[in-house]
Order: sequence, then C-alpha cells, then structure tokens
Amino acid sequence: MQKRLPRAAVPKEIIAKALTGKAAAIVLLKRLGHRRIQQKMEEARRARDLALEQMEKAARRFKRENPGTQTAHILSLPMVELAEKLKEGSLSPESVLYSYMGKALEVTQEVNCVIDFIHGCEDQLQKVKKQKEKGLLYGIPVSIKDHINCKGHVSSGGLVKLLGQVKEEDSVIVQVLKSQGAIPFVKTNIPQTMINYDCSNLIFGQTLNPLNHQKTPGGSSGGEGALIAGGGSILGIGSDVAGSIRLPSSFCGLCGLKPTGNRISKLGVVSPITGMYSVTGTLGPMARDVDSLALCMKALLCEEMFRLDPTLPPIPFDDEVYTSSKPLRIGYYEGDGYFQPSPSMKRAIQETRKLLQEAGHTLVPFAPPKIDYVVDELFTRGIFSDGAAHLVDCFKGDIVDPNLKSQFNTYRLPALVKRILAIILKPIYPRIARDLNALCGVGSAKNLWDQHAAVALQPPIPTYTMS
Repeated sequence: MQKRLPRAAVPKEIIAKALTGKAAAIVLLKRLGHRRIQQKMEEARRARDLALEQMEKAARRFKRENPGTQTAHILSLPMVELAEKLKEGSLSPESVLYSYMGKALEVTQEVNCVIDFIHGCEDQLQKVKKQKEKGLLYGIPVSIKDHINCKGHVSSGGLVKLLGQVKEEDSVIVQVLKSQGAIPFVKTNIPQTMINYDCSNLIFGQTLNPLNHQKTPGGSSGGEGALIAGGGSILGIGSDVAGSIRLPSSFCGLCGLKPTGNRISKLGVVSPITGMYSVTGTLGPMARDVDSLALCMKALLCEEMFRLDPTLPPIPFDDEVYTSSKPLRIGYYEGDGYFQPSPSMKRAIQETRKLLQEAGHTLVPFAPPKIDYVVDELFTRGIFSDGAAHLVDCFKGDIVDPNLKSQFNTYRLPALVKRILAIILKPIYPRIARDLNALCGVGSAKNLWDQHAAVALQPPIPTYTMS
C-alpha cells in the first residue's frame, strides 16, 4: 500500500510576501490608470485653452479692422430685433458674431462656461452671407451644449472616456440651425454625466453663476445658462430630462423651453443613459425672453428638420395658435404634493395666475394625480430601468467628480443592498426608501424578457401613408 506523502507547508512569510506583492501591483495599476486619466484631462484643457486663444485672436483682429463697430449696442438688442436688423442689412453678420465672441471670452474668464470654440463658425459666416434666402436665424450666433455633436469637435459628456472622439458630422439640430442662417460659435460646460443639478466636471472644472459667483448656475445646461445670463450668447441650445433647461434658466434669470418629447431631433447627441422610453429627454432653446424661444422654435420646426429625421411628426410651429388672443382655460398648482416649493416659487405662481386672470384667461387649480407613483415608478424607475448599471459603467476608466460622489455611491449599490436599505429606512424616511426601490430598476433579466415578449404579442399599431 502506497503511503501518501505529507503536503509541504508553505511558509507564512511567502504567503505574506505574495499577498503584499499582489496588493502593490493593484495599487500600481490604479496609479497608472489615474495618471493616464489625468493626462487626458490635461490634454483636453490645453486644447480648450488653445481654442479660446484662437477665438480671442479672431475677435481682436475684427475689432482692430473695424474700430467703429457698436459692440455695446449690438449686445443690448433683443434677439427678435437683432434678427430684423440683420435681415434688413443695417447690421452685418460679422459685427454680431465677433461682438458676441468677444463678450463670451469675457464671461468665461469670470465663470468658466465655454469649453470649446467652434472654429468652423467663420466658414459658416461666409456661407450664410452667400445664402440666396435668409433664414429665420440669419446671422444669429448660437451657443451649443457640450454633448450636442458639432463636426470636428468632441462631445465629452463630462467624461474622460469620450475625450478624443472627434465627431465627423453635425447633429441634426446643428444642421438645421445652420440651414436657417444661424452661426454656432462655442460649446458650453456641463456636469459629469449630466445627471446633476450643478455644473462641474473634473475635465473643465466648476461653472459659476454670473449673477452670484457663490452660487451654481444650475444643471445640466449650466454652461448655457451662465453664458447667456452673462451676455456672452443671445441664444443657446440645451437639453432637458428632469429640469436641465428649466433649472439653469430659473437660476440665471432666463427663459427656457423643454419641448414635447420627439418634437426636436436628438440624432447626433451623446448621452450616458440609453433606452429611456417612459421618460423622454429633449433638446430645447434658452434665451433672454419668450419671443426669442418662439423664433427659435419656428426656425427649428421646418422641412429640413423633418427631412433629416423622418421619425419626427412633421408638424410645423403653429403661429396662429401662438399669436391668438383667444381666452384659454389653464390649469395650475402651487405644490405638486411631492416636492416642497420655495416661497419664491409659490409667489411666482401666484403672480403669474393673477396676470393671466387679468388678461382674461380662466385659471383652474388642480392636484397632479398619483404623484408618488408618477415620480417613483414612472419617472425614477423609468430613467434607471437597468438599476443605473449603464450609467455606473460609464465611469469605468474615469474619476468621479466630488459633486457627484454621493449620487454615484448610491447608484452602484447592489440591488439587494438598495432593497434592504429601503426596508430599514421606510419607517423613518419613506420617500428615500421609495427612491432606493425605484433605483433597483425594473427587475431581473427574466422580467425584462417577459415584458418585451408581452409587448411583442400585442396587436400591431396600424400605420398610414400620405399620398
């Protein structure tokens, strides 16, 4: 009978050294990864600084060659009046573009809102001057939010992983703006991933509110809000899922519009969250007054937009409805039963109600139905239907901005941990508990498959063609 040889004992010192070596290797790899990330961010900042230098040279050159330009007068004009003067020829597109370029440089030096100079704007200026028909936005300079694609530029989303991905073509909305005679000239800052109401990322830094440098301009279209409020842009294009146009507009004293979903094309737009169908993100204008928003929407809702994106309903801007003086029946509420409005918000609603009633409209108070269900189940669970897995995956190869840290730490918790925390917190903080449950997403992969199968088994929606 063979005897089994005794297993040789591994000295504890060797085990300790092996574990120490492995830990050291992990630390080294992390440091190398962080160094690469830092290098990419530094390269992006250098590229921005170089672009702003080119922008400054162009603005300075025009000022030197045209000393009589009435810059202050140009910058003071409302957009509708500016558009009229450009069309009639009393102001040149050059004088307007370079005036706003100079002012944008001043504003960004104060509040850090511009992240790129769209160098093709000077070529676009020449194309606009040669257009046979002057579009509704002829000669109007437009600022563009970071994640909206512009040919030859990066749409970073505030994420290092997207740096270096230079876009080969304009987004649909930028193409339409150009076809209407507009001149996109700068891109503006955003918070990392854009799922935040502040405006900060580790690549380009914190954007400040031009009205009060101790405050945020809001987010995620915060760079747009800061630039327009500071006078460095007369029209900007932002995006909005949960307030990303409306909040910066409010924080910066501007007007902003979140259009109805699928009204404006989103083709050519970068997003850290994909697959949102119950909650629709939209692109929309930001400006100093309502008339500017209306003019922008008239320009965007045109045949060119519907040709470039056939998925949109081809419904032009209804000017008859917009200009009608027919009395309206308008519903309103001072609080939705979920979020506590500030005293200033309540006062704004009361003042608006009074003004509308004095104008002859009928105001009807109402309470939004099933508000807890709508916010927790349809909205939050709709945005994070995968339990925020895709969003968390976006941070691989990146460093989380401190302003986003608490959000990110919540997103990346395993679903089981979120559910346990929800049970624990429910008696004390029921709303937080509901949020945690909603952040678990729509369920397991099997449940997702069952839901898709159920949808697939439904009778098809009839389609119609127009002759």
